[in-house]
Amino acid sequence: MTEEDGVDLSGGLEDVPVICEALTPPTFKYSTDNVQGPGCSVDPSEVTLPGCSCSSHSCHPETCTCLQTSDKAYDDTGRLLNLDRPESGYSSPVFECNALCTCSDTCSNRVVGRGLRLRLEVWRTKSKGWGVRTMKEIPRGMFVCEYAGEVITFAEAKRRQLTQRAEENNYIIAVREHAGTGSVTETFVDPARTGNVGRFLNHSCAPNLYMLPVRVHSAIPRLALFAGRDIHAQEELTFDYSGRYGAQKPVEAPSGDGLKRKQCHCGSVNCTRFLPLDLSILG
Repeated sequence: MTEEDGVDLSGGLEDVPVICEALTPPTFKYSTDNVQGPGCSVDPSEVTLPGCSCSSHSCHPETCTCLQTSDKAYDDTGRLLNLDRPESGYSSPVFECNALCTCSDTCSNRVVGRGLRLRLEVWRTKSKGWGVRTMKEIPRGMFVCEYAGEVITFAEAKRRQLTQRAEENNYIIAVREHAGTGSVTETFVDPARTGNVGRFLNHSCAPNLYMLPVRVHSAIPRLALFAGRDIHAQEELTFDYSGRYGAQKPVEAPSGDGLKRKQCHCGSVNCTRFLPLDLSILG
């Protein structure tokens, strides 16, 4: 790779290089998967979920135990199905085939687990710091990248936010999954120190990516980002930090709470003017 191409931020860890146009890239430890952070009692990279015993080239819902755990999430080309469902604010859980499964490596239920497959570039935007753009067109429903980082506890997430300086970026994403009455699973991921290309994705009030928790090897979900619509080459990739997508109501910025909210520079017509802030972590 030449200097004109930039440097590979992943250091060869990804099958497809993550190009950074700057010769002096930001300092952090690159990881293709979630890592165990302070307070986390489970190693996210450890295979703890059972595998299927399918012998076919690609698994079928009638016979595959992985697909019977949840609805079929992908079509035969690996694109995400039911993309319109997130507008209701809820999505079904996704369980992919993993290292213990006997199906083919090209099984259509292996998408996020196969890792990055797209050519992405990290570059300096005019008003939002670092950003990520795609080098080629991305069709709707295709897996783009993961938001990987340290998996930490609620207490550690709260500690990090409260000790954060005003000029520092907050990378912590909190995902809450509801299963039945009163059952809520929380996952906190922070890629500030250790993470992947997902840490450079900017917020937008009109995003082109949709985040979905996907379980591959572990009960700890991987925060996968899919194309919510067809995306053009050289277009910046964005997601809504509050987790909404499509027709969901924008999150209003609270007033009079004394918090210093960071301004949003996404430029969309429905911009709420401030970046989302998860007040429950600070409570």
